[in-house]
Amino acid sequence: MKDLALHDRPREKLQRLGPAALGDNELLAIVIGSGCRQCGALDLANRLLQRIGGLHGLTRTTTGELHLVRGIGAARSAQVLAAIELGRRTLVRTPADRVRVTSPRQVASYLLPLYGSAAVEQFGIVMLDTKHRIIRAKVLSVGSLDAAVVHPREVFREATTAAAAAVVLFHNHPSGDPTPSQDDLRLTVRMKSAGEIMGIAIVDHVILADQRYFSLVEAGQLSRVEPRGSATPVE
Repeated sequence: MKDLALHDRPREKLQRLGPAALGDNELLAIVIGSGCRQCGALDLANRLLQRIGGLHGLTRTTTGELHLVRGIGAARSAQVLAAIELGRRTLVRTPADRVRVTSPRQVASYLLPLYGSAAVEQFGIVMLDTKHRIIRAKVLSVGSLDAAVVHPREVFREATTAAAAAVVLFHNHPSGDPTPSQDDLRLTVRMKSAGEIMGIAIVDHVILADQRYFSLVEAGQLSRVEPRGSATPVE
């Protein structure tokens, strides 16, 4: 970055014009902090973005993938991943706010910033009180690239511990297509049956994929086995 004019260097540019004026690579260069012997922070940022497929790739990247970029070691990869997680958290209200959800879209808006872009499949639950206010969300199972395993006892142990009156099931599809599979539908029916015994309602199963979601309630198939309907984007 020494080759850049002082007023064009990312930090100075941010101070002068604000963060919105910077490009993705410039913001990432500031997060990285400094370069290495072979290149500056801006060059590192460009290499990293090229390697992971642009800014969107940051939401799915891992420490191992970051280390494949020469010049990105443990410290710099930690800085990048911490910045990504901070960005996610700014998009989600704190549990103390006890957000009341009245539609699948509201649930999806709450979940997508946290789990929609995960690189592996994760299954979790959103626990709701009697007024359908969010108590908390918790991931119960982390799977491979295409599968997560969960048992009803894990779901209802968490729900009873939180004194939840109702539960929304959720999981993500790393493929980017949130359309439910037959296994997804069968799992929903299984959980719904267990919930009726436990006295804790399964009010929806929301499948996430990047910025889209599929709600079994919206599709009218909470207790069905045949898929129908289409994914809904969240603006």
